[in-house]
Amino acid sequence: MTTSTPNHVLALHAVRTLGHGDGARIAERVHLPQPEVEEHLLDAAAHGWVTRSSYGADDEWSLTESGKAHGERLLAAELDATGVRSEIATIYRDFLPLNDVVAAACTRWQLVELGLGPQDVSLASTITALREPAQRLAGIEHRLTTHLLRFTGYHDRFTAALTKASTEPAWITGIDRDSCHRIWFELHEDLIATLGLTR
Repeated sequence: MTTSTPNHVLALHAVRTLGHGDGARIAERVHLPQPEVEEHLLDAAAHGWVTRSSYGADDEWSLTESGKAHGERLLAAELDATGVRSEIATIYRDFLPLNDVVAAACTRWQLVELGLGPQDVSLASTITALREPAQRLAGIEHRLTTHLLRFTGYHDRFTAALTKASTEPAWITGIDRDSCHRIWFELHEDLIATLGLTR
């Protein structure tokens, strides 16, 4: 049975997986109206779980240490209530070899962009290295969403970024967009937060 995570938990958890973000970005990530997301975050701020800081013209939310701990308690309770902890742990173990491939490919490409990478690393070879993880991510996501609906979307996002990378390499590791590296990082953070692990 697939479980839908409560909206207030989704909003708090999105701050964790994104690292930080304004209300619009967080709302987009969890597919909720921005006013509702802002309301949940204001409530979380009143409890000391998130803080809001100004960066230029934007206000961005970030998680506090107590918010991180509280979020992990909420996710642990969700796993216990649904009885799917062992299933998610198994999927995470299957995810780790793919994570190694993606991390290595992205690191090599970042070095190339800095002029420090090996001569045989090209845009084409990097995209090729990321294709198998992209394909296998579909199965990983299907298994995850069989239990927890909030894992929906990672495969489509990663595939879209990888497709765009063929003509605009910034879609591999760019920090100013929904790049392959950023999406994969968010999925990894989502999994370790869910299981209460560390990187």
